[in-house]
Amino acid sequence: MSLRQRLFQTKSIESLQQEAAGESGLRRSLSRLNLISLGIGAIIGAGIFVLTGQAAAQYAGPAIAISFVISGLGCLFAGLCYAEFAAMIPISGSAYTYSYATLGEFFAWIIGWDLILEYLFVAPTVAVGWSGHFVAFIREFGLVLPEHWIHAPFDYVNGRLISTGHVMDVPAVCIVLLLTCLLVIGIKESATFNNFMVVTKVSVLLAIIGFGAWYLFRHPSLAVQNWTPFIPENTGTYGQYGWSGIFKGAAVIFFAYIGFDAVSTAAQEAKNPQKDMPVGIVGSLLVCTVLFISISVVLTGMAKYTDLNNSAPVVNALQAAGAPFALRFVVEIAAIAGLSSVILVMLMGQPRIFFSMANDGLLPAVFAKVHPRFKTPYVTTLLTGAISAVLAGVMPLAILGEMVSIGTLFAFVIVCISIWVLRRTRPDAPRPFRTPLVPLVPILGAGICFVQMYALPGDTWLRLVIWMAIGIAIYFGYSRHHSKLGRSAK
Repeated sequence: MSLRQRLFQTKSIESLQQEAAGESGLRRSLSRLNLISLGIGAIIGAGIFVLTGQAAAQYAGPAIAISFVISGLGCLFAGLCYAEFAAMIPISGSAYTYSYATLGEFFAWIIGWDLILEYLFVAPTVAVGWSGHFVAFIREFGLVLPEHWIHAPFDYVNGRLISTGHVMDVPAVCIVLLLTCLLVIGIKESATFNNFMVVTKVSVLLAIIGFGAWYLFRHPSLAVQNWTPFIPENTGTYGQYGWSGIFKGAAVIFFAYIGFDAVSTAAQEAKNPQKDMPVGIVGSLLVCTVLFISISVVLTGMAKYTDLNNSAPVVNALQAAGAPFALRFVVEIAAIAGLSSVILVMLMGQPRIFFSMANDGLLPAVFAKVHPRFKTPYVTTLLTGAISAVLAGVMPLAILGEMVSIGTLFAFVIVCISIWVLRRTRPDAPRPFRTPLVPLVPILGAGICFVQMYALPGDTWLRLVIWMAIGIAIYFGYSRHHSKLGRSAK
């Protein structure tokens, strides 16, 4: 077999389905409701409490609701592609496994390495945000932590890393380690904790929407005043209001949707993955999109959009509307709960990517070890938690956030393309769920995601290239020689 044939050799759909039906060592304990909850837990974080107001103030005005529709559609197109794969190949490897079945081993390695980038960086990114909310929350009770122990030792300014003089972000490190221990104990216990966090933050969001709707019904003239003009006139600069501002707002708030793909990493722990995975992925996206649009409408109705450019726009809008202190107080609790569940789900996703890659021989066998009692991939869970804790403690938020965005968008692009490829190469393969309007939906999904990748800074692309170069070196130095598929082809 030539090198080219070897690099693009695919795993058969049938072998993957047999693998999914076989004994993996992981415990199948997640219901359809658990999967929807995991998706909501991964999606709803600080983004809805912060990004909505800031994007409305800087880019879209009250039309930020339209921005959420556009960004949600991009995610929905990608989510429909994920849903077909997840039902067809219910393996914990997510986009890595899907690429292995369609584009070949080399592309599978590339996307697997990219997913490592996404999941390793998203947990510490959110942990830094969690730390900020936690520190502010306990300060309300007179508890003040030393500055040296709540900030990273580095900052990122004008493309350069600079020393801040601080030691470490200890709260961020602690929350990562705490949730890592929970994930080692068991997926069912982790799902129960996530369900509690999801109920908490969704209840608070519904309370905010309910209060906002009641307030605007009582003050219709204020609502009309704040919503007029619904699409502010462009200032003459691209992205500052008008339709260009709506599209730029959509790109900015895309970060609020990141995480639904983590549902697909739990495929081997779902009770009925063929039926439940599509419901979990698409259902969580639809629920979050409705909540996001509703929040944006009442937020820009209660307060003028120009007054929302601050770190706590939801709280400030509630204050402007005269909301009771108790509601403003629980918003902070919901933000902390929301961030906790995001960290949990992201820390859950990465070990399962490692698990699938190790089962294929592309990583050492120790990465596929399952705890004999807890039935969780404990080695990779501990490894992921340790690395994420270090990153959360020392790395600046700006670098972490940009790396998460480019890694996630790249994975979405590959999954959308893979659906189109598989429909052409294996049109007869059984599909419990079919992505509608192929190739239109995959093309739109890949196109919207790539445009948002293109808009990211050049140094972020450079870091992605360096990361990929390291991954390619590992593939040719180790993975290609230990691949189970490659050995079987000799």
